[in-house]
Amino acid sequence: MKNKVLIGAGAVWVAMGVMGYIIHQVLLSSTYQTESMLHLWRAPEDMKTGIIFLSNAIVAYFLSLVFTKGYEGKGTGEGVRFGMFMGLIVATPMAYATYATMPITYALALQWFIYGIIEYVIYGVILAAVHGRKPAA
Repeated sequence: MKNKVLIGAGAVWVAMGVMGYIIHQVLLSSTYQTESMLHLWRAPEDMKTGIIFLSNAIVAYFLSLVFTKGYEGKGTGEGVRFGMFMGLIVATPMAYATYATMPITYALALQWFIYGIIEYVIYGVILAAVHGRKPAA
């Protein structure tokens, strides 16, 4: 089980990098470049990407570990359910607390929320695939 926790964490960590790129560098890039938003972000050369990679590694490990604690071996549906629960836990305060405290548009907060749920569902599906189904008794 410990090996699967590490394999799951590694797979989720890679997926986090891919999803982060797709969401923030492709889908939301033009939103981030608007005049009203530019003052909120660090200049590209000042970004602390190492902190992003490290925090993603920590989150990926604990997602994988928590998944194993409730693992029932029911397949993809179990991963979708886990991802939905974790996505709601993470995406709700990230999107809406940021909206409440920073001058971002509601449209951006909503996109962060929706993309966050989608991301975590994907991570849950990955973890379910790593762990596989338990054989029927």
